[in-house]
Amino acid sequence: MSKLRIGTAGIPASTKPRSTANAVKRLAELGLRHMEIEFVRGVNMKEDTAQEIRALAEEHDISLTVHAPYYVNLNSAEPEKITASKERIIQAARAGAWAGAKSVTFHAAYYHADDPEDVYDRVKHHMEDMLERLDQEGIAIRLSPETTGGPTQFGTLEELVRLGVDVPGVYPCVDFSHLFARSLGQFNSYEDFAGALQLIRDSLGQQALREQHIHLSGIEYGPKGEKRHLPLKETELKYEDVLQALVDFDVAGWLICESPILEEDALILQGLYNQINNT
Repeated sequence: MSKLRIGTAGIPASTKPRSTANAVKRLAELGLRHMEIEFVRGVNMKEDTAQEIRALAEEHDISLTVHAPYYVNLNSAEPEKITASKERIIQAARAGAWAGAKSVTFHAAYYHADDPEDVYDRVKHHMEDMLERLDQEGIAIRLSPETTGGPTQFGTLEELVRLGVDVPGVYPCVDFSHLFARSLGQFNSYEDFAGALQLIRDSLGQQALREQHIHLSGIEYGPKGEKRHLPLKETELKYEDVLQALVDFDVAGWLICESPILEEDALILQGLYNQINNT
């Protein structure tokens, strides 16, 4: 039996009053088992608050991951922006570790006009540097760069799996919605989803699938890839087939829904997953 823990990207809309601590309690009430703490505009969580969240999450059996700020580009032409990007990731990792989160995800870089191979080498170097810093601080959390939703962004699944092979301690966060949007709707069959999981298993081992960081939501795309997230009922992405592939490959870890109707769609995914997993 798989043990995929499904939840929301951030605080469920029905959380009252709105806080991360109350969100943990609300997710438990809803029957969801995970939350991704969203540091998308900056990391402003202090250690005592993080430790309070950690205690609540352990009490209510809610696992946690974190999303680092969006303002990250490890391929900027301006060195100070690269330094700032790495610092944002480190800050998110630090706060996440305080809260007991297992993985921190982020959008790593843009290609700009550079050769993708050169971009890969730069991102790899900065990943190694960040891992060294985390190790020096004793911060136990994995770096999980996310598959990205447009062709201008570094972050194909192949690039991120290669990073995981070359830099132990790095694992891909597989956003199936982004892969669908990036391909302009072509990545949208059971065979595609299973192939992605097979690549991870073949390259990084079955253990990688047992601790897999996943995003899954409805999405709209245009000629340049991702446009916006949609409710599941409005998307062309075959999310049921994604769930089937996850069950078939015995994937465990954390599946985060980034829908505009967060907990509603997360509960749909939870229900479908339970149905598939029990057949």
